[in-house]
Amino acid sequence: MTKTLLCLGYGYSARALARQLPADGWRVIGTSREAAAEDGIEMLTWPGDELSLDGVTHILSSIAPNADGDLVLDSLRDKIAAAKDLEWVGYLSTTVVYGDHDGGWVDETTPITPAANRGKWRAQAEADWQSIDGLPLHIFRLAGIYGPGRGPFAKLMTGKARLIIKPGQVFSRIHVEDIAQVLAASIAQPNPGVIYNVCDDVPVPPQDVLSYAAELLGLAMPPEVPFEEAAMTPMARSFYSENKRVSNALIKQELGVKLQYPDYRSGLKAVFEAEDMERFIPPADPPAL
Repeated sequence: MTKTLLCLGYGYSARALARQLPADGWRVIGTSREAAAEDGIEMLTWPGDELSLDGVTHILSSIAPNADGDLVLDSLRDKIAAAKDLEWVGYLSTTVVYGDHDGGWVDETTPITPAANRGKWRAQAEADWQSIDGLPLHIFRLAGIYGPGRGPFAKLMTGKARLIIKPGQVFSRIHVEDIAQVLAASIAQPNPGVIYNVCDDVPVPPQDVLSYAAELLGLAMPPEVPFEEAAMTPMARSFYSENKRVSNALIKQELGVKLQYPDYRSGLKAVFEAEDMERFIPPADPPAL
């Protein structure tokens, strides 16, 4: 029997999931603000096109909330609550909801204490999804996402990268193919009401990741800049205001997930091998006349 997955926000992670689903067993509908044709995917422009949930068995929502709330629920809450065929709903949240833990470990039982606005918006969105009675909801708190097209290589090749040093700072990460693996495993083993952290095994300082990427490229290490002296956007600086190590034990214990890329080295090496590095090289200046 064919299943129907509606991806509200057909972006980076949703595309990775769609690639893992067997084409002969799934109908996939994707939405974007400016829908473009996608092989094997029924694309809709949303907000805009009318969305019907008739026959939809699975929903994946990856549209980020803002100060005004969750766009999906603002528009579709009643439809989603009334949908009769739903077997699984996945909401992609982030580990930012945990706030700062001074480098300590957090897991799914850790109380959420977001400090940044984006964390507060996510926490509220999680609660709003959870408030829909009877919804087969699964929340996935994603660490920093990387993969082909989303790695540190472009910045390194343009010479604009810096090693921002903040002693004790670590981040957790996750390769996009491992996000898709976790989502597919959850779809195969639904457990409504569950929350999963989705991250790799090795939280590390950001400069370690950039240094390894430079090594793969055969480039000199970027210059070190103390965090206090670094010119950063408010958004970038807010990432450094939270310091924690995120446990992924539950996805292994409950879903039987074995990560393809359990650490940044294996993941970056795969991204490096998949990338077309020539596209990052700026065109040469025209010869002087």
